[in-house]
Amino acid sequence: MATQYPPPSKRQKTAAAALASKQQEIDQIPTDLGNVRIQFIDRATNAPTGPPVSVPVAQSTVKNLELLLNSLQGHDEAHDRIPFRFFHERGEGDGDALADGTDVYHALLKEGKAGTEETITLHYAPQAVFRVKAVSRCSAAISGHGEPILCVQFSPTSSSRMASGSGDNTARIWDCDTGTPLQTLKGHTSWVLAVSWSPDASMIATGSMDNTVRLWDPVTGKALGSPLKGHSKWITSLSWEPYHIQEKGRPRVASSSKDATVRIWDAVNRRADISLSGHKGSVTCVKWGGVGFIYTASYDKTVKVWNASNGTLAHTLASHAHRVNHLALSTDFVLRTAYHDHTGMVPDTDEGKLSKAKERFRKTAMINKKVVERLVTASDDFTIYLWEPSNSTKPVARLIGHQKQVNHVTFSPDGLYIASTGFDNHVKLWNARDGNFIYTLRGHVGPVYQCCFSADSRLLVTASKDTTLKAWDVRTGKLSVDLPGHADEVYAVDWSPDGERVSSAGKDKQVRIWRY
Repeated sequence: MATQYPPPSKRQKTAAAALASKQQEIDQIPTDLGNVRIQFIDRATNAPTGPPVSVPVAQSTVKNLELLLNSLQGHDEAHDRIPFRFFHERGEGDGDALADGTDVYHALLKEGKAGTEETITLHYAPQAVFRVKAVSRCSAAISGHGEPILCVQFSPTSSSRMASGSGDNTARIWDCDTGTPLQTLKGHTSWVLAVSWSPDASMIATGSMDNTVRLWDPVTGKALGSPLKGHSKWITSLSWEPYHIQEKGRPRVASSSKDATVRIWDAVNRRADISLSGHKGSVTCVKWGGVGFIYTASYDKTVKVWNASNGTLAHTLASHAHRVNHLALSTDFVLRTAYHDHTGMVPDTDEGKLSKAKERFRKTAMINKKVVERLVTASDDFTIYLWEPSNSTKPVARLIGHQKQVNHVTFSPDGLYIASTGFDNHVKLWNARDGNFIYTLRGHVGPVYQCCFSADSRLLVTASKDTTLKAWDVRTGKLSVDLPGHADEVYAVDWSPDGERVSSAGKDKQVRIWRY
């Protein structure tokens, strides 16, 4: 017979009611503060938009400011309105962006950053110059792999090509326009755990449980030379050297391994340049940053920052209390896509490609007039840490809220949000500047394995053990669309850099392509 618990006492009921009412209290804007004058400045041209406008403090939410600015620009119709991001800039600093759910009172007046007697200058920039539509249907369910699929990644050039790695010892390249397999990459003798396209899409790297890394020609599907040997245990992740800092004609790729080392490989000469040794446990993730650092996360509870030029250790970030499962950079999206953007216009010359890649990186990483690469790490200790390794070895913020292990984190392409997924079935959104919690996205009924932002940072797609994908609206925290269809756990998901398609794969051995 099941244990029967006694009903709560009167004191317990009273305490529970008091706690519930306290949680529901909303910090309202005082109604007696009158008006505040706001001057809108275009962040791109530094030109004012209209005269200073008097706005009631009680109605000074970001949403209302957005409506007001669109009205000043003549965008009165709903379909013409542009979503804007607002920045409060003083002196030489860029200041922080005002979060979507905040207002002038809580963001500036209450913090003492501005007063009602002065004209507040708000710089603005469009959130994105293009809009990605939420995927809503499965355009192709492609079979071919003989075992569960463990990783997927779209080509940085378009959504037409996608690579996947599987437990059947092969990787495959798929034509997403027609839903057919293009190439089968055969050569590994054990599971393929990682696939990664080079930034210019000229090569694909794969890492396997057979302890080797292989390079492939994505057009022909042929192996580029023999396997890269050196690791003594299986490969856990891969990361290419960013295009804008590559030595011309000599791209390199970094591989992390369960053998506690990271190796940097010359992709042309196919030999190891540098071996990074220092971790005392399996290296779970490696990221090659755009400012000359390589970042590694490990089961030894640490994150290490290495100089990519000579392989020396620059910093050890030790705040986690358990193994570190994943890390992400605020510049991941722009490093992955290099000189490719939403326009599809590719420079004709190598110099033009290099210049465009440098400019895109600089624009994404600019904070307070400095190029800053931020790092976020996820751990089995249920926490996430936000770092600025170039400024300090102490974390910027500790992000707490998950109730179980956090296994995946990612930055939005605009660098303003962090999304995290965990074994508590939840997805959480955080402010990437200060680490403040924004939303919990509830809907999955099983552990959430991976998540990925759309290229315009307005949507997030998540993959779960519960066999579904879900697309979320980042601004509201609401479920945009539920995407059932897989017959088993969904291990991997990726949103194409051009925003056209989402790919997912998992235990049912099928690749699914989703479109709007």
